[in-house]
Amino acid sequence: MFIKGMGHLKSISSVYQTSPVDMDAGTENFLNLALSVESTLDPVDMLRRINVFESQMGRTESISGYVSRIIDIDILMVNGDIISQPSLTIPHPKMTKRAFVLVPLSEIASELIHPILKKKVVDILEEIETTETVDRYSEKLFD
Repeated sequence: MFIKGMGHLKSISSVYQTSPVDMDAGTENFLNLALSVESTLDPVDMLRRINVFESQMGRTESISGYVSRIIDIDILMVNGDIISQPSLTIPHPKMTKRAFVLVPLSEIASELIHPILKKKVVDILEEIETTETVDRYSEKLFD
């Protein structure tokens, strides 16, 4: 399912099963993927639509930090822009430390340049040190 009015879906990665990061022991594994969208929306409007969609899917907000949730959509990068607002930081500030983000992202955009680090996604992935497990769960949902 794609969020209505978001834009044109350009590419989507395989689905990966990943171990939890920054969460209590015993938390179940997650399913993650990355996608690329061509959109006329500005990033703040895109985030608003994402938040509405997540709410419709049953996501509730937690005040206690990282907790398991039914859905979590992050905006990682937008056209090489750098945005720092109270509600939105682009590029996503933790993406360079998370294999569960970088593995699917490198599948669809390995040559994408991080606008702050000035490095390719694939190179950032090769450099991170992590104990995360990131295993292909299924092939791409769409072509």
